Amino acid sequence: MFSIGIITASDKGSRGEREDLSGKAIATILASLGEVKHYVIVPDEREALSQAMIDMADNLGIDLILTTGGTGFGPRDVTPEATLAVIDRQVPGIPEVMRAKSLEKTSRAMLSRAVAGLRGRTLIINLPGSPKGVTECLEVVLPALEHGLAIMKGEAGECAR
Repeated sequence: MFSIGIITASDKGSRGEREDLSGKAIATILASLGEVKHYVIVPDEREALSQAMIDMADNLGIDLILTTGGTGFGPRDVTPEATLAVIDRQVPGIPEVMRAKSLEKTSRAMLSRAVAGLRGRTLIINLPGSPKGVTECLEVVLPALEHGLAIMKGEAGECAR
């Protein structure tokens, strides 16, 4: 079982003006993978997002951080930039497969700027801001996540079968 952190990027959510359904969806979907150890809602601000990721990875030792929201074209959508500022290495296959799967349902999937990467022994993945988008994206990456996290933590061998 892995430790999970959820960061919701939402100005309204951080002010208590909107319920965070996407964060709840992440927790439900990943219940078989691990336990949510930390969950925060922060405003759509690069520094707040980066700091939340750093805290979860470096201070709390979270294995998997999932962000929801802030991956679009809006002027306050800065989650990918906040993530890129804190990761050591990118994992491009994860957002690539999420976009590819989402493109089967909507051409707007190509507008996602989500990224994924490693900060030490923590995997950070940006997800869309809707429960439907979160569900669709996690369904496609979940089968590989357990193995990838085990490799990251030094608990499994490489991917060759």
